[in-house]
Amino acid sequence: MGRKFIDCRDYPSQMHCTVALSADTEEELLEAAVQHAVQVHEHQDTPELRSQLKACFKDGSPPS
Repeated sequence: MGRKFIDCRDYPSQMHCTVALSADTEEELLEAAVQHAVQVHEHQDTPELRSQLKACFKDGSPPS
């Protein structure tokens, strides 16, 4: 399995967050993305949030 990533720049918000996260496994990326969403964006850790985040994962590494 190749590297996966999620990039806040793809989902503009009032915060103008520029964080991009990547990992070798979906499980590792999901945990990092949930932590970021809860701590920085003040979301609640719910099954719906986890499902939404996982749907946003892309293959490869984030662009510079």
